[in-house]
Amino acid sequence: MAACAAPPTLLVQVTEEDRLLKLKEKFISKFGSEPLFYARAPGRVNLIGEHIDYCGYAVLPMAIEQDILAAVQPIDSQVLHLSNTNPSYLDFSLGLNDIQINKTKPLWHSYFLCGLKGIQEHFSLDRPKGMNCLVDGTIPPSSGLSSSSALVCCAGLATLTANGKSLSKVELAETCAKCEHYIGTEGGGMDQSISFLAEEGTAKLIEFGPLRATDVKLPHGTVFVIANSCVEMNKAATAHFNIRVVECRLATKILAKSKGLDWKNLMKLEDLQSRLGVTVEEMLPVVEEVLHSEPYTREEICETLKISLEDLCATVLSENTQDVSTFKLHQRAKHVYSEAARVLAFKKVCDETPANAVQLLGDLMNQSHVSCRDMYECSCSELDQLVDICLKSGAIGSRLTGAGWGGCTVSMVPVDRLDMFLTNVQEMYYKTDSRRAALQKQNLFATKPGRGAMVMVEKK
Repeated sequence: MAACAAPPTLLVQVTEEDRLLKLKEKFISKFGSEPLFYARAPGRVNLIGEHIDYCGYAVLPMAIEQDILAAVQPIDSQVLHLSNTNPSYLDFSLGLNDIQINKTKPLWHSYFLCGLKGIQEHFSLDRPKGMNCLVDGTIPPSSGLSSSSALVCCAGLATLTANGKSLSKVELAETCAKCEHYIGTEGGGMDQSISFLAEEGTAKLIEFGPLRATDVKLPHGTVFVIANSCVEMNKAATAHFNIRVVECRLATKILAKSKGLDWKNLMKLEDLQSRLGVTVEEMLPVVEEVLHSEPYTREEICETLKISLEDLCATVLSENTQDVSTFKLHQRAKHVYSEAARVLAFKKVCDETPANAVQLLGDLMNQSHVSCRDMYECSCSELDQLVDICLKSGAIGSRLTGAGWGGCTVSMVPVDRLDMFLTNVQEMYYKTDSRRAALQKQNLFATKPGRGAMVMVEKK
């Protein structure tokens, strides 16, 4: 389906869909009436291309079957009544005329508010429809599978539908990517893009400026397996993520200044590459030539750019990185340019399908993890251990996926090795820890490219 089309609206027989039926019954029990429609947004797994979307580079994710699903009833009062099927997520109500989103301690409903507020502001809605909403999620939280962005996208789609408005998938993806910044996460738009642009059976090369998606056919005879490290990391609640964004921004400016460019108006490493008119591979020697591997102090950055500390804080640093004293620019830029090249190489192998395609793709995934671990420092000991176990258990390639510092790995496994792989990973990682073992089924699963976001209406 074309990216310029709106997300599809499907007529469904709720009585034949066990999950929808249970959600409908819980909704009636909670609100005393039936939902008018259901909004669904999937999670995603990024096969390769970590931490480069916010630098302007293409990424290669696919939607997974796990999702966020909301039963929705528009109401005349301008109030949101929000509930979750998971009792650990508390009910929440809010008047829609003054939406405040807490950046310092984001709660589950904060992500819903991002999507709602983004649509309200996009259409300048003076009298937005209130909603009764019951949310159900099957994406493991804080696992690097985009549960938070899926909730933002689901909320945006629900708000759009409740108010009788329409946007294309691309417009929705761009709106939801911007509005997630309300919670303080300065992401690049991959999660929201694949949530809306995904199609069943194919991964996507997602490119930015302008946003576009190209089908990537994955190799026959292999399956992608997600394994959760069971280490949770909320990227909105820590500075890890935004520090990396800022480090890439600073690397862009210092590299640009060294080449005599207008560095003040350059914010992304891809913009710098385009301005220099070279390939992504040709940027790696530039990084080695200009940036030193020792961390840069704030004073050194100010001296290099000839700006004051006040200017640095006001124009480059984000809200939660104001107190960071040192920045690793060489390592971050080296990761971004090498990872961007690996994404293009991955797609080329998928397109050309050489005889050794599976091994080539596995090698690229393994190189990606090493770069994430050593250059970007967004792994953790549990993720490194899990990647090692996955490779020993029969995976051709394995790497962390998502922001990192916890969350999941994704592994490419030959179909004929799948059962052995799952058994070995269970024995070597999950059964060695009682907490992991208790959640084993939802933490280790094979997945295939799933459908994008949609609205469902009950067939009467």
